[in-house]
Amino acid sequence: MYKNNSLKTYLDDLAARKPAPGGGSAAALTGALGCALLSMACNFTIGKDKYKDVEPKIKFALRETESLRKRFLSLVDLDVRAYHKVFNSRKAKENIYQKNLVEATKVPLEISILALKGYGLCPLLRKIANKYLISDVYVGEELLKSCFKSAEFNVIINLPQIKDKNFILRTKKTITDLKNKLR
Repeated sequence: MYKNNSLKTYLDDLAARKPAPGGGSAAALTGALGCALLSMACNFTIGKDKYKDVEPKIKFALRETESLRKRFLSLVDLDVRAYHKVFNSRKAKENIYQKNLVEATKVPLEISILALKGYGLCPLLRKIANKYLISDVYVGEELLKSCFKSAEFNVIINLPQIKDKNFILRTKKTITDLKNKLR
């Protein structure tokens, strides 16, 4: 859907009076942007004599940020599809609606987990990445923090509508545990 289209198309649809894309896909795109900045910092560090001793750590960080960036980009579309299923099943049988609502909640939950994973790379990169890219690391870190918070909102907004108490408890615990690590 959006993964292979222009940014303009996505932003036009985001601004339009459409049920999706919305906040969940925007959170995923924000995570992809944050990881792209971290990847850029890594790429400007690799191959520089001054950073030879930290190059293995930088290469590891780059593999991580690139993997996260690709998954975030996929989650932009997955969130749109998941919300369309919820939207289109509002008047269907309750069990179908509930199934779709739970599945749609899992997408921003994954986004929040991935945001924390990317965010966790930032302290290392602030210390060892090319000093001329540190501001990009800080911006990436803030984008990942925003990604987490945005995804968290999208999880929380769905919980009151979900009837599966075990899912609600597990999800609340996961979000709480993640928030504690973000601090």
